Amino acid sequence: MQLTERHRQYWRKTRALTALLLLAWLLVTFGVSYFARALSFSFFGWPFSFWMGAQGALLVYGLIIGFYAWYMNRMDIEYGVSDGED
Repeated sequence: MQLTERHRQYWRKTRALTALLLLAWLLVTFGVSYFARALSFSFFGWPFSFWMGAQGALLVYGLIIGFYAWYMNRMDIEYGVSDGED
């Protein structure tokens, strides 16, 4: 099966989005724990590094998943690869 230029653009955008969101995941997961001492300011009465490890990371993961689903749905419709069951 020959891929058209439109399919190549779709997959290029998909890979770029995936790489960007994996970078965000990496920064949230490892960046906060690596720089925990530097992030020692108070946030809602708790040290920011503790809050980010306990609650913030989960919120960011949920936002990453939600953004990916929303953006990919939009891109599927734009490139005509939607399953049409929306």
